[in-house]
Amino acid sequence: MSWPRSLPAPLRRALSRLVHSAWDIAGELGAIGPDDRWGRRFGAMGKGACLLFPQGAIYNEHHIQIGEGTLVGPNTCITAGMAPGQAMPTDPVVRIGSRCIIGRGSHIVGHWSIEIGDDIQTGPYVYITDQNHTYEDPTEPIGSQWPTEAAVRIGSGSWLGANVIVLPGAQIGEHVVVAGGAVVRGVVPDRCVVAGVPAKIVRRWIDGRGWVDESDVVDALSRGGDVAPVKGIADMKDIAPVS
Repeated sequence: MSWPRSLPAPLRRALSRLVHSAWDIAGELGAIGPDDRWGRRFGAMGKGACLLFPQGAIYNEHHIQIGEGTLVGPNTCITAGMAPGQAMPTDPVVRIGSRCIIGRGSHIVGHWSIEIGDDIQTGPYVYITDQNHTYEDPTEPIGSQWPTEAAVRIGSGSWLGANVIVLPGAQIGEHVVVAGGAVVRGVVPDRCVVAGVPAKIVRRWIDGRGWVDESDVVDALSRGGDVAPVKGIADMKDIAPVS
């Protein structure tokens, strides 16, 4: 038994209340809003935005913009560049829209351009980055090879489940559901559901029919069937899996 648990019960309960009260107070005082000293370091922080305590790594805030009413969960890292004080080629590097909820423990690591739209929610431990190492030289350690950047965009109204990874160059449409644990690359059209590693379309919204399993759409088109009205789908290449 540890020594704290060996303390007399009345003393242990009193100390427990003290610890939890102190943590609650730290949470209130440690949150970052637009009117706080730390909040004013950001390139922009809208009214009602809040970064909950404790924050993860946050630096080069002047290259980061956060919209109104956005809530960033505790232990979330939001960074521009590799180190504090680094000169960045773009501004803003990271832009998070209004009324978003970013789940606890998430990482948004920008080097070129990450744009997150409005009304987006994520589960915990989501990882979004616009940079990755190359592996062109098979004799050189991958971690030593020069990284490349590709802009990332996540459309408004989307939901990213827990542990989603969004890779450089991903362009996710509006009102998209990304299933937990998915790894997203390439272009994801509006109003669809993607899942898997790498993520593939499993359902999509079709005007006049509602949500339709992707396998049914592919099967109908492959047999020359009519899937009309299918807005924005002209032929098979338009319903190919995410690449």
